[in-house]
Amino acid sequence: MTITFTLNDRSVTVDVEPSTLVSELLRDTLELTGTHVGCDTSQCGACVIHLNGESVKSCTLLAGSVDGQELRTVEGLAGGTDDLHPMQVAFRDNHGLQCGFCTPGMLMSSIDLVNRNPDPTEEEVREWLEGNICRCTGYQNIVKSVIAGAQALRDASRGDDHA
Repeated sequence: MTITFTLNDRSVTVDVEPSTLVSELLRDTLELTGTHVGCDTSQCGACVIHLNGESVKSCTLLAGSVDGQELRTVEGLAGGTDDLHPMQVAFRDNHGLQCGFCTPGMLMSSIDLVNRNPDPTEEEVREWLEGNICRCTGYQNIVKSVIAGAQALRDASRGDDHA
């Protein structure tokens, strides 16, 4: 089947088998390997992407279902090749990653949370990220990163130079 969708602000048309998962399409066909696959059962959250602005686990989503939709992967977060999204900066600056395997999914989930709740508490961050597993158990710095990223996004929306 042929599907057309928007991926990271670009129109994409591709032929896929009806059983192709979005994670397979991204990684194997489109060579966007930032979306990781850790479990293939929707348990770990490493494969989280945005579908129409909301975080979804791509390892259990059929590619045919994204026809006509808008997808964003971790590769599409930054404004340019040398830019980082404020949440990526917060993860870097607050040591919110260790091995990095979970980081793309954590970033995508965190951005969705902050889009819904611009000023989340530590408890809200922890609850929201329950579907994202960090193998290195680095949750404290991940939570710290999300809160810092939320602050940076709030500052940026106000036009603060300190963002």
